[in-house]
Amino acid sequence: MPKAKKKAKAKTKPKPKSKPRKKVVKKPAKPKARQKKTTHKRRTSAVLEASPFAAPAAGRDEGTAMSKAAPLSAVREIPAKNITDTVARLAMEANFNLEKDVLDALKRGLGVEESPVGKEIFNQLLENAGIARAERMPICQDTGLAVVFVDLGQDAHVAGGSLDGAINEGVRRGYAEGYLRKSVLGDPLKRVNTKDNTPAVIHTRIVPGNKLTLWVVPKGGGSENMSRIAMLKPADGVEGVKKFVVESVRVASANPCPPIIVGVGIGGSFEQCAMNAKRALLREIGSRHRDPYYADLEAELYKKVNDLGVGPMGLGGRITALAVHIEAAPCHIASLPVAVNINCHAARHKTAVL
Repeated sequence: MPKAKKKAKAKTKPKPKSKPRKKVVKKPAKPKARQKKTTHKRRTSAVLEASPFAAPAAGRDEGTAMSKAAPLSAVREIPAKNITDTVARLAMEANFNLEKDVLDALKRGLGVEESPVGKEIFNQLLENAGIARAERMPICQDTGLAVVFVDLGQDAHVAGGSLDGAINEGVRRGYAEGYLRKSVLGDPLKRVNTKDNTPAVIHTRIVPGNKLTLWVVPKGGGSENMSRIAMLKPADGVEGVKKFVVESVRVASANPCPPIIVGVGIGGSFEQCAMNAKRALLREIGSRHRDPYYADLEAELYKKVNDLGVGPMGLGGRITALAVHIEAAPCHIASLPVAVNINCHAARHKTAVL
């Protein structure tokens, strides 16, 4: 009988072995956690390698994401000095020489004007432009705030200085060498003159290509002060736009030294609308809008503005405006912005492509 008891005890001994089995079940959980971290690192590495800013991995050839972008040989360098020289030249030429489209518009106005006083003013404006060109003297004593529009090709690189720095140095030189009046204040309230007509107001767009296009536009205070903008209600529609434009010219009256060119911006946001009104002044005087709808609206507004009878220099007559130019942009469903930017008869602007 005692032997039988020993056998029974021997059968119960394997029971404690169940504990190690539980530990074996837990062990695979740790490698899984490590595997997730490793996978995360691999993904991060893959993203970095795909980035155009990542350095090429060791042993890889030049077929990386970075080399597949624009090759450095395709980028054209434009020396900052060339920009400075060009802006200086354009600043003087704009103040000395009216463009052909402006002179032609003044001659057409002389032919249409009915008022004897108005005709005499047109003759004086043409004579003044001739003297300015021959003597290389400013067309007007207000030689303007230097506004510069820039279209910079995405494959062009300004070398040897910054774009804005080169432009401002050109304005500084042009206004000094051309003996042009310095009209810029360093602060609008402290009212201290910078004495070199800088800084310029620079508007830059990035465009396709490898060229740089510059428009230098001296803008006088008398016409610039007549600028207006309104955020109309969509329900105001085209009639509201017409009313605002005509009223803006009526209020301006003689202040912008008519005959004027009226730039109109419609749509966009607040600032884009104002910008388009100013850009509209860069168009050749009398050119028709590319969209027939707006071309017809320009013609209608041109007639309405001249029917005001403000006349040359505000002394009455048939011709108040030489042209009305519109630039439109997409806008929000709840908005109808409209802006007016007026240029005096001395519509000064010069262009160059580098």
